[in-house]
Amino acid sequence: MSEPNCPPKKVALLTHTGLADAISESQQVAAYLTDQGLEVRLGPTGDKEIRTEVQRGEFDMVIAMGGDGTMLRAGHLCAPHDVPVLGINLGRLGFLTEIDRKEWRTMLPLLLRGEYWLEERMMLRATHMHGDQAIGSWDVLNEVFIGRGGQVRPVHLTTCLDDSFLTTYVADGLIAATPTGSTAYALAVGGPILPPTLRNILIVPVAPHLSVDRAIILAEGSAVTVTVHTPHDAVLSIDGQPSLPVADEDRVHVSASEHTVHFVRFQDPGYFYRNLTSHMNQNPSSGNSR
Repeated sequence: MSEPNCPPKKVALLTHTGLADAISESQQVAAYLTDQGLEVRLGPTGDKEIRTEVQRGEFDMVIAMGGDGTMLRAGHLCAPHDVPVLGINLGRLGFLTEIDRKEWRTMLPLLLRGEYWLEERMMLRATHMHGDQAIGSWDVLNEVFIGRGGQVRPVHLTTCLDDSFLTTYVADGLIAATPTGSTAYALAVGGPILPPTLRNILIVPVAPHLSVDRAIILAEGSAVTVTVHTPHDAVLSIDGQPSLPVADEDRVHVSASEHTVHFVRFQDPGYFYRNLTSHMNQNPSSGNSR
């Protein structure tokens, strides 16, 4: 845990307006912070003007009000500009958020006294190559998925670690995840849970057929390149965003990004394991929580 930080003076408050009571809750948070002398800009997560101001470095902090999807979007926005993110959970699971919607009145005074620390989360850099041409590059907080498209047929995914051949997966797909993403899609297909501050890439096959069926944790600093072999459609998806088409013989290179997300934390570093058991045992999206 780091030493106490400087209290923020100017914050952007970004809200997932599609969630119940999100607007009224965000307005209350904004009013509280304004009363405490902070300069606050409030808007939806897609507000172009506020996002531009974040990119220009005009804020000390971004407060993201929503669920884990809102935190992902805030992380993508803030990481390249070293702007820390505080998450207030208005959604369901809240693996990434720090404060529940019922707690902000008691927790925000800690923020105003600088009694918080910054947790560093690695990002990935994914580059889609078609021959010698780079189709696109993205920073990734959760995972990269390369796999089959609409047809229910496996694809062949030749996988190399650094410059060495590993294997060719015959599978629905392959996930390359950060430790943050180890509790997302990778967890759903049987991958291990990694401590969030590690800087290792996790690769997990999805429905492998007569192929290596175990997850592999790469050494820190290693990269993975996946070459797609398929006579039918295949796709690339970044952090659960809409899929992009991938052609036969296209390659996806995944390595550690130069950018790091900084999440504001008030709890001690052991929070991850304490929260993990409650998230796993009472997943509200299953309808079985009590």
